[in-house]
Amino acid sequence: MSTEESASASAAGALLLCRAEPDSVAAVAPLLGERMPLLRAGETWSVLVPERGPWRRGDEPVERVLTGWAAALAVGAPWPVLALWWDADRAGCALASGFRRPVGYVWLADGTPAGEDEAMRTFADRLGLDPVLDVQSLDRLARPDPEADARTRVRGLLAVLTRAGVALPAGLDPGEPADRLGAAARGLPGVRRTGAPGRRPTAGESRLAPWMPWVGGPGARALALALAQMAAGLPLTAWGLRRRSGGWTTAGVLLVAHGALGVAYGLTRRP
Repeated sequence: MSTEESASASAAGALLLCRAEPDSVAAVAPLLGERMPLLRAGETWSVLVPERGPWRRGDEPVERVLTGWAAALAVGAPWPVLALWWDADRAGCALASGFRRPVGYVWLADGTPAGEDEAMRTFADRLGLDPVLDVQSLDRLARPDPEADARTRVRGLLAVLTRAGVALPAGLDPGEPADRLGAAARGLPGVRRTGAPGRRPTAGESRLAPWMPWVGGPGARALALALAQMAAGLPLTAWGLRRRSGGWTTAGVLLVAHGALGVAYGLTRRP
């Protein structure tokens, strides 16, 4: 890894905002294969704080990893996931919701917009934001502003999301590197660690438990969810392999593996 790549990786950081209760997020977070601090981030939001990832080794850009993680979480759950990410050169966001293709936006380090104009409107629509006031605020983030750098742009996005109920805990400041964010998250009240990869949550850990295949919920729903994970994971894996993207490939493999586990476990639990 070159000196420039090392500097970019050390400056990289990210947050995963999920429109769900912490218990619900904890049930599906093991899909990512990384243990992370998990905190409430508003009345109906939670935040995962990635402390490690392929971008720390220079194997994969933080943008690609976080977009893959957001997609993996959103496919396995009935709520949207917003990834916020940054490094020394750029910052951006990626919104994943169900089986739809994630929508994202990027700003260069000096705040120059580098995304598609329509992305912000799609972003607002999928989150159910105000089609007038909130869209106008988002549109301003996609216009040139010599006084706003990339970090300011991400803060501006979060300011819009406060009207949707997002309230980041103190100390989780956009633009901070991952290790500093992790240290801040671990010191906050109410923090919890997500489960290790492959761990099966118990029925009492999540309000989503009746929908999760590994806790023996209603048979048809459990099997449908497990099959949906496998169906989503296969094309994600293929797409990641074609693009040589470790983040997308890992997300797809994890979805397939968890779906297969759900199918096998559900069948063994059937009477």
